[in-house]
Amino acid sequence: MENYTKARTVEQPSVCPFPGLSHDTPEIRVKDGSKIRNLLRYALSRMEAKPRASEEEGQPPPEEGGMEVEGQQEAPTRPLCKRLVFTASGKGVSKAITCAEIMKRRIKSLHQLTRLLYSTVVEVWEPLEPAAGLDSLTVSRNLPAIWILLSKEPLDSSQPGYQAPGRYNALWAQSNTKEEDGGLTGQRAGHRKKRGGGGGDGSSGSRGKGPSRHTGRSRESTKGQS
Repeated sequence: MENYTKARTVEQPSVCPFPGLSHDTPEIRVKDGSKIRNLLRYALSRMEAKPRASEEEGQPPPEEGGMEVEGQQEAPTRPLCKRLVFTASGKGVSKAITCAEIMKRRIKSLHQLTRLLYSTVVEVWEPLEPAAGLDSLTVSRNLPAIWILLSKEPLDSSQPGYQAPGRYNALWAQSNTKEEDGGLTGQRAGHRKKRGGGGGDGSSGSRGKGPSRHTGRSRESTKGQS
């Protein structure tokens, strides 16, 4: 491939794996160069009724970072939606998961449904020297993709990939409790070790004196016998 250069990359459109969604459900495409703060600003403005969100409702979604919203037209005022979709492929998958987790911590009652699949990317390679007689190459690659549906309304819990709303600080509280218990256990173990070490020093000292006393007695007994 040293004689070729990549001319363009075309990502084939994917079909949303969540049937039955309304036409006004926002679909946020997360790319590798997307900025999480821009994605969250728009997503929260569509699902959260707050003064800051209401001020930003009249603004179009930020194009910086590669965010795209399909299936809707921007209007001066938009009603709050009950469902929202994050989708990403390739290197943008981790950012889409991060956005979904932050959204669930901001809005505690969100139900989540996740789908994992592949998206097709077509790469076109052109020869560096057209006069060399080389033909252009077309390469198709399958990239892992993720679709995350967040909903304020209950979803079908029997579907694979469903996550119910819950407490997200329980893990941290459990970790802190384990650390505190481990600290107390460590202190007790340290005290026991210190006591054992002190006993060891004393015993080592008595052992050091023992042979000398025994040697002295043996000398006296030897003198008496002589």
